[in-house]
Amino acid sequence: MLPEMGSEGSSRVVVPRNFRLLEELERGEKGIGDGTVSYGMDDADDVYMQSWTGTIIGPPNTVHEGRIYQLKLFCGKEYPDQPPGVRFQSRINMSCVNYETGVVEPSHFPMLADWKRENTMEDILMQLKKEMTSPQNRKLAQPSDGNEEGRVDQKGLVVKCCIM
Repeated sequence: MLPEMGSEGSSRVVVPRNFRLLEELERGEKGIGDGTVSYGMDDADDVYMQSWTGTIIGPPNTVHEGRIYQLKLFCGKEYPDQPPGVRFQSRINMSCVNYETGVVEPSHFPMLADWKRENTMEDILMQLKKEMTSPQNRKLAQPSDGNEEGRVDQKGLVVKCCIM
């Protein structure tokens, strides 16, 4: 008799990296929840599926309300066993984000510090949005319009976003 899936002593099926990323891409293209968080590939020609772009629309009743935040996510070859690098392209003042670089600091963002293989890029974006509503971030003074000063990405392009 074969052991049942999930029973003690049975092996767990590990989804290969590229299949996992294809699942995330498909989910990202369908849209998430209420539409205030989205993500997708940064470069369709990236065969390793490493470079991703995310967007978070600031939650209501916070200083982030109505602001559109652009992020870069980088899934190295160890993803999903290791977390992606996450960096805000838009200027933002949050307790878990390095103000100068826009990098989400794992030491200040538990989801990255305590990464689990089951976590996804969607989970990261949703948790960052939730973090915007936390007491230490909901009223933190923000740079003017939050997006006026774009950050230079690795390709040397400046990403800017305007609030309408």
